[in-house]
Order: sequence, then structure tokens, then C-alpha cells
Amino acid sequence: MSGTFVGMPAFPKAAHEAVNNATLRGNLRHATQTIRTKRAKAVAEVSDWAELREAGKRIKDHTLRHLDRYLVRLEESVTAAGGVVHWAADAEEANRIVTELVRATGESEVVKVKSMATQEIGLNEALEAAGIRAYETDLAELIVQLGEDRPSHILVPAIHRNRGEIRDIFVREMGAWGRAAPEGLTDTPAELAEAARLHLREKFLRAKVGVSGANFMVAETGTLVVVESEGNGRMCLTLPETLISVVGIEKTVPTWRDLEVFLQTLPRSSTAERMNPYTSMWTGTTDGDGPRTFHLVLLDNGRTDTLADEVGRQALRCIRCSACLNVCPVYERAGGHAYGSVYPGPIGAILSPQLRGTASEIDASLPYASSLCGACYEVCPVAIDIPEVLVHLRERIAQGGRATRDGDTVVLRPAKGHAAERAAMRAARWAFARPGALRAGQRLASGTRRFHPRTLPGPGRAWSGTRELPAVPAESFRAWWQRTRGGKDMTK
Repeated sequence: MSGTFVGMPAFPKAAHEAVNNATLRGNLRHATQTIRTKRAKAVAEVSDWAELREAGKRIKDHTLRHLDRYLVRLEESVTAAGGVVHWAADAEEANRIVTELVRATGESEVVKVKSMATQEIGLNEALEAAGIRAYETDLAELIVQLGEDRPSHILVPAIHRNRGEIRDIFVREMGAWGRAAPEGLTDTPAELAEAARLHLREKFLRAKVGVSGANFMVAETGTLVVVESEGNGRMCLTLPETLISVVGIEKTVPTWRDLEVFLQTLPRSSTAERMNPYTSMWTGTTDGDGPRTFHLVLLDNGRTDTLADEVGRQALRCIRCSACLNVCPVYERAGGHAYGSVYPGPIGAILSPQLRGTASEIDASLPYASSLCGACYEVCPVAIDIPEVLVHLRERIAQGGRATRDGDTVVLRPAKGHAAERAAMRAARWAFARPGALRAGQRLASGTRRFHPRTLPGPGRAWSGTRELPAVPAESFRAWWQRTRGGKDMTK
């Protein structure tokens, strides 16, 4: 996976700065509360939601267990339908493939429908370096691009912006990218949407090359699926002569029938709609209808390494609904930029460290960006146990970092920091294995309880800065039991 956002510090520092931004916190609080309230109502309408959730989980788990077989089937189906399949092991290879495909058309610009995979690999920057300009056409992505900003949410990348800020960005920047914003533009949603529509329409009508992602790929038929709310996706998928889709290999589902489950759970979990307004599906190429040339770039970029982790692989079930972000108390206060990745929030805290590894300071900090409250697991439509994976990754980081491949040898790279944690755990293990030492320690702790600090000194201050240490009781349980029961078995 490509690197973190340029200049991003570790999560604790980035989050500390974010929580002091009152405007950001207000924008996030209003947006996330609105979305999660609507989602709860939409989900409550479905009597078999629990069964749909379990079905989605099982379909994804089955596919991941047999991913090699289904990817081969997908390639065969896409090729038979007139498409061309390319395999990209990492971001560099994917960017090279797409750049060469665009250059082969002779064009110097492309239109894009929102794709987290292309953001993950830094495709826009790679195209720009090759003299090719990419235009984002999703409304929120357009706001991010015009504002020279970064996405902060999976579903609503510009969630950190309010209407006044968006209006200012349109007025200031649209003219440099194409059609300028109308005179006297206000911050009413209808006027902002109309300004974006007029700005984008000329690009849709001119573009010869489109770049997309996909929500799902059906191995059985070679069909790709994009669900969206604005119609920009359909314009990108049908008007250009050449369509290039960059999709993570985990987006595969075995059969057309499997889509039935996800087309019920995804809209309700993401936009709180019973059905998304636009569902676009395409299978290869068709004479006289849609693009004349179709290329599918299947992206690995750390996914097979993630698949090898029996606990962590469940992150690959994710269907990018963003429900976990909207209920997360940490995300609501820190925002998406603090995660230093295109994947923010709880899912980003477990996905990014697996795709990128934990060598960087920010990736090593992400598994700790959670209170482990479990709200993310409760709302996930494919039942990803995010708290379980967070704890699993914390253990990996604390006990020795990550396994990396050096030729044919797997090497365990030592983790930076967490020395105090490891020392404390070793001391506790030693004491619990020696009853006499444990009793002596408990007596000492009780006898000196009046002198105990309320916070930890030194490195421990970071943990106890917002917490108070629990008071040590005057008498341990062992001493109380000896005194009141004479050490006898409680059952007698």
C-alpha cells in the first residue's frame, strides 16, 4: 500500500490537534448523528436484518477462503465478455498499468467516479506526474480536490466541511479547473449542487477515458457493480470510449445471486436508504452501448498478506458502508484526517496497518485509536469484529512488530516503543507464578496505599493523563478470606 498522507504524525498527536478545532467537531457531530439516526430507522424496518447480516458475513468468508479460484473465474468471465484483465501486485504496478493505458489512448485527461482503491494507491498523483489530469466527479470528492484537501470519511469525504466553506471553495477554485462558479453563488444546497452539475457536465461530454472503482465484482458473469447517489458514476461509466476500473481483489463475490444480500444491506448501512438511487452494472463491452474498450485492474497491495492472518482477514469483508465511522466516539471527535489514511475510523484502524504494515509511527498507533466500546461491531453489516482485530494488532505490535518477507524468509521486525508494557506484563507473569511473592506484594501495596500517586510517572503519564489510578484496598481479597473464613473452601 502507498504511504501515509504526507507529513501526518502518529494518531495521538493528530487527534489532539483535531479535537481543539471547534468547527471540525461541530461539523462531524452534526453529520454523524444525523446519519446514524437515519440508519437506525432504516435498519429497524427490516425484520430479517440479523439474517441478512449473517448471510453477508458467510458469503464474504466463503469467498475469501476460495479467493484464488474465484479470481480466476472472474478473469475468465471478464475476458469472455470482451474486457481485458490486468493484475497489480502493489500501488506502483497499478499506477504504471493505468498510466500506460491512458497514454495509449492519446488522451491527457480522465474523469473518475469515486474509488477508494485509486486514492489508496495515489493514482491521481501518478497521473499528474505523467502529464495526465484526473477530474473527480463525485460531489464530495470534487470538493476535496478543489480545496486541495484530503478525504476524511468513506461515504462523505468532505464531511469535515460545512456549506459556507464549500461555497467559498467553489467560488475560489472552480474557474481554474473548468467552468467557474455562477455569480452570486450562495451556500444553499440546491445552488451548490447546480454549480457542481454545470461544472462537471462539460467534463463528462468531453472526456474520452473514464476511471472507476467497483463495489462488487461477480465472478460468475464478470459483472462489475457501482452503487451511488448522484448519477455521476453512470456518466463516467457510459460516456467515455475507454473505461479503466481499479478494484481490490476482495471485492469479488461468487454469483449474481449473492448481490441480493449486499444490495439490501449496503444502502441502509451507508446512506440509510432502502435502495440506492443508482445501481450501475457492466459486463465487458457491448457494440453500440457504452465504452468500446474495458480494462479491469485487479489490485492486491497488501491484501493477500492480510488474508494470511486468520484473525485480521475479516477486515477484507468490508463493503465500505462507513457505518462504523458514524457510531465511533473517537472518529466523531478526531475526524478522518487523524488516521493518516484514505481509510479512516474503526475500519481504517484495522485495515491500514494490515495493508501497509506497522513500520511507520502512525500505522503502529492506529490499533490504539479506539475505546473498544464495540459500537462498530454492532452496526457492521458483515459482522466484522473490529474490537477483536484491534486487540489482535495491539498484541502483534507490543510483542514484536510485524512479520515481513525477506526473500524466502519471514522475519519478525521488532516493534518500536511499548517496552514498558512488555516489562509490566513480564513482571505480572512472574508474580502470578509465585504465590509467596504475590502475597508479599499485596501486603506492601496495602500498607503503603496512602502514599500512592493518583497518576503514573514518566512514560505512564500518557495513559493516566485522562484517568485516575484505582485506589488500592486496605485489605486484599486473600487477606480478607484468611481473616473471615480461615482459608476454608467457600463451598463447605
